[in-house]
Amino acid sequence: MRALSIRKVVAGLVAGAAAAVLGGAGAQAAPAEVKVVPFEVSGQLPIYPKALYRYGAVSVSVRKLEARLIQLKLIDKKYLDNEYGTMTRAAVKKFQQSKGIPPLGYVDQNTWDKLLAATKEPTQQELYPPVPVVDGRKLDARCATGTALCIDKTTRKLRYVVDGVVKMQFDVRFGAVKTATREGGFTVGWKSRNHVSKLYDSPMPYAMFFSGGQAVHYSSDFAARGYNGASHGCVNVRDLAKIKVLFDLVHIGDKVIVYRS
Repeated sequence: MRALSIRKVVAGLVAGAAAAVLGGAGAQAAPAEVKVVPFEVSGQLPIYPKALYRYGAVSVSVRKLEARLIQLKLIDKKYLDNEYGTMTRAAVKKFQQSKGIPPLGYVDQNTWDKLLAATKEPTQQELYPPVPVVDGRKLDARCATGTALCIDKTTRKLRYVVDGVVKMQFDVRFGAVKTATREGGFTVGWKSRNHVSKLYDSPMPYAMFFSGGQAVHYSSDFAARGYNGASHGCVNVRDLAKIKVLFDLVHIGDKVIVYRS
């Protein structure tokens, strides 16, 4: 439709509506001048290509996609998790931009074809890195990639693991029954070198928070009394020298895996 024709139609509709209102109100005054703001319609509506993989998808196929993005160093190994999340979407956008493809953030057939050409078929080890074994026990599979604080409630050990290699190991203590340390997969949300708990008015130095108020931190009580006591839900460490080193190694966003072996 041409812009001129649209303006005429709009002008007619507006004028007709104004006349109806004035007539219905019984007003005697002449209708006010109606100003028509011109506008134009041009171009075509965009037609987006069909998505093969997009944000929110969960599948083994997504894991294979992530493995290829890892080959190109567009995403870290720790995000190899079968889930098309924020980091996977950002990596796809980077790849699309590098190939002159509109950065839609999802994988269409064109993007997939170019990704296949730029990478090789992921091996079984790339898709499922071997789980570290310490003292005859396998660590949680989520500790096999990226950087993780791998915390085993059964053995009462915290292990700092980087790409499946255990770099440091600590004795740890957990919360009592009523203040249990939560289990699951988390990330370090924030750190506080000289933290003091507002709830319990107790020092929590070298605190690395991963779930609400629960954190990995040094505990002088644990150092003094050992397993005779318990925390209020945090993961207590009793080796002050080692946790000072760990605190500087750990970054915001690193994985925290609390599990039972």
